[in-house]
Amino acid sequence: MTLREVAARTGGWVSPEVAEQEIAGVASLSDANPGDLSFFGNPKYLTALRKSRATAVLVPHGFGEEISAIRIWVDKPAESFAALLPTFAPEPVSFPTGIHPTAIIDEGVELGEGVCVAPYAVIKSGARIGARTLLGPHCYIGHETALGEDCHLYPHVTVRERSKIGSRVILHPGVVIGSDGFGYEFRDGAQQKIPQTGIVQIDDDVEIGANTTVDRARFGRTWIQRGTKIDNLVQIGHNVTIGEHCILCSQVGISGSTRLGNHVTLAGKVGLSGHIELGDGVIFGAMSAIAKDVPAKSIMFGAPARPIREYKANYALLKNIHKLYDRVKHLENLARNEQD
Repeated sequence: MTLREVAARTGGWVSPEVAEQEIAGVASLSDANPGDLSFFGNPKYLTALRKSRATAVLVPHGFGEEISAIRIWVDKPAESFAALLPTFAPEPVSFPTGIHPTAIIDEGVELGEGVCVAPYAVIKSGARIGARTLLGPHCYIGHETALGEDCHLYPHVTVRERSKIGSRVILHPGVVIGSDGFGYEFRDGAQQKIPQTGIVQIDDDVEIGANTTVDRARFGRTWIQRGTKIDNLVQIGHNVTIGEHCILCSQVGISGSTRLGNHVTLAGKVGLSGHIELGDGVIFGAMSAIAKDVPAKSIMFGAPARPIREYKANYALLKNIHKLYDRVKHLENLARNEQD
């Protein structure tokens, strides 16, 4: 593809003198070789940009620094780069429709048009599978579970009984939906299991990463709302509600009955205790922990988490605490010497 074509597809601009230069691939700034196109959208990667071997780089309008790569000015470099990726990627893997002979499907199952049921998948009685949904090898769909249209369940996904899954939901390998909530009461010297009789509901356009688990409710529902994206290795406890278009990064843990508003972001390894509520637009930095309600649009960090400005102020003081210690010791020595 010539750089003229790249500029045309991205709505960008490239100098006519170099517009016929060709690129044959795409790569990150650090991985790019001659012949590759890359992008620059964050000032913290300026050093990587200067070192990059890419032939051309998508840069934001107004970027005027001289670099070795040819500059293509666009509105949003990251988005423009993402739009070009399919052109250079292999063709998507396709799956044939129909039911593999090794799949086990109980009586009373409803399958929509164009469904693909891969080898060794199991669908229990009363389940309903929407049109064009793909069930990968070794998937398990429990009794009376409903899956919407155009879902993609990768291998070894388990969706237990009576779960409700919307349309265009993606569940990556090893996801478990509807396992029992972690509920026990200590009676007569032993932990007694509390029955978990509720369900899990996952709304349209949710994506859940590999080996993430979503527990069923003790009663009622555990609910993940429309458009939320969840990373690998996340644990969501019983009766949790997660609002629309949230982002949960890897190794997040959410205890039972916690409620998240819309557009909440939890970075990696964030831990939330049970029975708390996070307002719309809340952001938690990595490895933060919280045990109380958080108002909307708060940005929190630390364990226990604090507003980000407060955390930064305290952190600056902690960095200099050794200087304070040395000064106090010095003053103590002076006072002792005067007494002597």
